Amino acid sequence: MTHEASVAIRPLAAGDLAAYKALRDEMLEAHPEAFTSDAAEERVKEPADYLQRLGLDRRERGQFVLGAWRGDRLVGAIGCERDRRRKGRHVGHIVGMMVRPELRRLGIGRELLQGLIGECRRIEGMEMLTLTVTGGNVAAVRLYESSGFIAYGNLPRAIRLGPNQYHDKLHMVLSL
Repeated sequence: MTHEASVAIRPLAAGDLAAYKALRDEMLEAHPEAFTSDAAEERVKEPADYLQRLGLDRRERGQFVLGAWRGDRLVGAIGCERDRRRKGRHVGHIVGMMVRPELRRLGIGRELLQGLIGECRRIEGMEMLTLTVTGGNVAAVRLYESSGFIAYGNLPRAIRLGPNQYHDKLHMVLSL
């Protein structure tokens, strides 16, 4: 898949983990309210610590990360995590949606999301996708709603950044 701004969407491979970690560290630092992971805790990890996110060790599909590339620069990513347990294997969880700030509003996030949804629709036994999004992130909520996700709950004070500094997480689902 390509984007008009010459962005290519493809699954990440083990060789892409350094670029993924660099993008992730940058986004966690710049937008602490958007992620449940903490920038300081994640910064000390090695790129190889994210290998399991690629799902290369799994026979069943549904664990992967898509990246948006502009040339050799990773400019966005989105992940899907699938439970290994039989009773929960029909649900995929979208994690870590991120696009570099200078490239937002160009459709890259939508393309990443649509690529993930399309891949999940081809996975045997995958029936729905879930995600959480920071309640005040209106642009992200609109993107997910326009892609068919519906809100099913809100977790107040889901992220605590400091004393009296909380952010809610909106829970959303899409039936495949």
